[in-house]
Amino acid sequence: MKSRLASSLMLVATGLFLSVPTSLAQQKNRRPVIVQPGAPGSPTRELPATTRAELPPVSAADVQFMQGMIVHHAQAVEMTDLIESHTDNAGVRALGARISRSQSDEIAFMKRWLAARGQSMTIAAAEMHHMHHNMHNSRNGTSHEAGALMPGMLTPQQMEALRRSRGAEFDRLFLSGMIRHHGGALDMVRDLFAAAGAGQEAELFTFATDVDSGQRAEIRVMQNMLEKINSKEKR
Repeated sequence: MKSRLASSLMLVATGLFLSVPTSLAQQKNRRPVIVQPGAPGSPTRELPATTRAELPPVSAADVQFMQGMIVHHAQAVEMTDLIESHTDNAGVRALGARISRSQSDEIAFMKRWLAARGQSMTIAAAEMHHMHHNMHNSRNGTSHEAGALMPGMLTPQQMEALRRSRGAEFDRLFLSGMIRHHGGALDMVRDLFAAAGAGQEAELFTFATDVDSGQRAEIRVMQNMLEKINSKEKR
């Protein structure tokens, strides 16, 4: 009887052992199942294995915003690159490092966003001029000498003045210029959300709102720094 029990246990164990590879092989050969949830009250349905996810549609204003903001951010990074050789102000250096790091990361994100949607990384000169022209007409702001500049960007002459300056003069020009520069970015975000059907794509919406909140906070920091520098010079 013991021998029959032992034999039975051995057969069971052998069966289990043999079934493991078979089960693993079956799992390996199974294709992943893609399930599409149904509407409320409706059943889910299984989609073909060849189904590919599609990015949500974006508007022309979305694309122009990202292209324009790459140009805008690039000048901010160019401005911060001057800090190390132009000032010893620890506050300006720390601020510049933060702006450079965050805006360089955002440029990389915007390029990935555009590439994923088959869009050009650069904005056409005609479109840039049109965007600036609309901004100027809607706000009656100060026009730039170069009509293709994005809102708030420094002119070539202002950038040259920044390059020639040193010390406290550089700090004042950098802070006042970057305050203006950030203000232009806020205008671009506002215009994006004012355009019909624009700013609705999830990644772009999150990015644009982050730009708005982040640059508003940095404007307040720079205004305080500039006030301290100006008050110190008056003493």
